[in-house]
Amino acid sequence: MTELNPEVARRAIVEHTRQLAVSAAAAGPAAAVPTTPEWTVADLVAHVGQTQHWVAEIVERRIIDPARLPAGDAELPADPGEWPAWLAGSARRVADSLDDDALDALVFNAAGDARTGARFWMASVLNESVVHGFDGANAAGRWVDVEPDVAAPLIDNHLAMLTSPTWKMRRPESAGAIRGTGQTLQWRATDTDDGTGAWFVERRPDGARWHPGTGPADVTVTGPAGALLLTLTRRLPLAVDGAPAGVAVDGDAALVRHWLDSTAHVAD
Repeated sequence: MTELNPEVARRAIVEHTRQLAVSAAAAGPAAAVPTTPEWTVADLVAHVGQTQHWVAEIVERRIIDPARLPAGDAELPADPGEWPAWLAGSARRVADSLDDDALDALVFNAAGDARTGARFWMASVLNESVVHGFDGANAAGRWVDVEPDVAAPLIDNHLAMLTSPTWKMRRPESAGAIRGTGQTLQWRATDTDDGTGAWFVERRPDGARWHPGTGPADVTVTGPAGALLLTLTRRLPLAVDGAPAGVAVDGDAALVRHWLDSTAHVAD
């Protein structure tokens, strides 16, 4: 997997959460969030801040046993004027909890993969901050960029989660839908230059598998890493050549649409 630079991740958590606060103020608490159906901006702010506090507690307490995960959520201030400070506090708390000493400590890893728990949570909370930061910007009619050095490892994280034992256990319908008989998809970033911008997926009978790199594929999706991440997380619509985000599809577009339609998270 692409190594997520911890300092880059900590800065991005804080910055994308700050952007969410700006977007929330511009949109207003009751505004609908088009990319997260049935959520308002208030729901979005609560979710991000509460998730950040929840993850911070897991890491701070070095929780190993999933039966001891934190119960209850941090309370969203009733006054929207207090939301920027509340979000800044949650982002700073979780970023600080994920310091260098924590990264290799024993902490529960919900994906059950080879990463340490803290590295798993760093990627997960960064993904929450970035993707939901985009949701907030979308609700406010704004745009936020996702930096390539943030987006590329988050694509790794996204594919790792979809092919993890946890996903198979919690989302058996999705895990079953992305099995196949050898169909192949690849995603290629146009703005990474260190060999980390390519992902190859094979739909096998025993489950989907992925690895970094390229190969002959039934379909290839190309574009900036940020746009690929937002496409994979269904924040940008799949489009053929000429999409505003610069994403191009070469090959069996129906195969990509099936993948995207079959990998939506429960809360998205």
